[in-house]
Amino acid sequence: MTDLVPAARPGQLAARVRSAADDWPTEALDFATELADHYPDGDPYPGLVGAWIARQKTVNTRQTYVRQYRVWDTYARGTGTHPLQARFPLAEAFSRHLETAPTLQPVKGGHRGQKAPTGPPRSDAARANLLSACSSFYTYAVRARAAEFDPFDLVARPELDQDGSATQGSTEEESARFLAAARDAGPRHYALFLTMYTMALRLDSALGAMAEDLGYDKGHRILNVRLKGGRRKPKVVPPATGHAIDIYLDGRTTGPLFQTRTGNPLDSTYVWKLVRRLAARAGIANAATFHPHVLKHDAVTHALDAPDAKLHLVQDFADHMDPRTTRRYDRKKGRLDNSPGYRIAARLAERLPVVDD
Repeated sequence: MTDLVPAARPGQLAARVRSAADDWPTEALDFATELADHYPDGDPYPGLVGAWIARQKTVNTRQTYVRQYRVWDTYARGTGTHPLQARFPLAEAFSRHLETAPTLQPVKGGHRGQKAPTGPPRSDAARANLLSACSSFYTYAVRARAAEFDPFDLVARPELDQDGSATQGSTEEESARFLAAARDAGPRHYALFLTMYTMALRLDSALGAMAEDLGYDKGHRILNVRLKGGRRKPKVVPPATGHAIDIYLDGRTTGPLFQTRTGNPLDSTYVWKLVRRLAARAGIANAATFHPHVLKHDAVTHALDAPDAKLHLVQDFADHMDPRTTRRYDRKKGRLDNSPGYRIAARLAERLPVVDD
């Protein structure tokens, strides 16, 4: 792979002791190595992409960016264009290509990890995220003086509904049935999914938690979790959730909070499959499309449904920086029977003078 360390200047040691890539996380090193197989020796591009992936703060973000950027790299190479020489027309053509291109799906009966382009085209949100990832790389490349501009800068992004959420949620009764199925499946399953639901956690935050992150603060049991973007936050562990965690841990105080029998963190792919299996067992109608983030989505929605719900408290519970994000989960805002028009019309009727027929 391309050596990222510049040549020694006069008066410097000529021998290279370490490479910048030696300190990269696995996702960055593996992707840079993968790209190096497609480019000439000495091409700085694979190392540049690796360095960009390495600077992302969380494993989930790095893995997501690798998946997304690989689509663009493959497309650009397929047109005979080096990505660092790409211009706006090619980036725009790529955006149009994503509107109809099939997505990769697991091959039934194939070997582990085998996928084929047999899925439906990406949603508007998925295309917007992928284009954003590409633009992120070029922003980094421009700052590193490896590219003159971002070819995606002028590419129109899909217009998204900023007030809605595409996630298909569950009723509180369905959530209870799902958690009951998880409880019947075993202590680890129940502790994991009860934690995600009652603490409004994303899957990567739950799987990234360590047993050492459990503690107490001002009489509250807490879990110090790493949130999206890499920031840390202590979150309250409700008593029932803490009890389920204690039963699962069975005295263990170190290592990943949710781990395999060999002590490794649970794999996110395994959890995705497990969630759908439990959803089907619980008789949830949309079990085929049920995914881990539904648990957080439902937690926020159900919290907002409470008669005494306060938006700022639910926003903090959901770890949202912007209250508008929390509002997207509030299904009540779209219910016709909650229209303020009914209430103001009723109050007006009380004040209007009576008119004889």
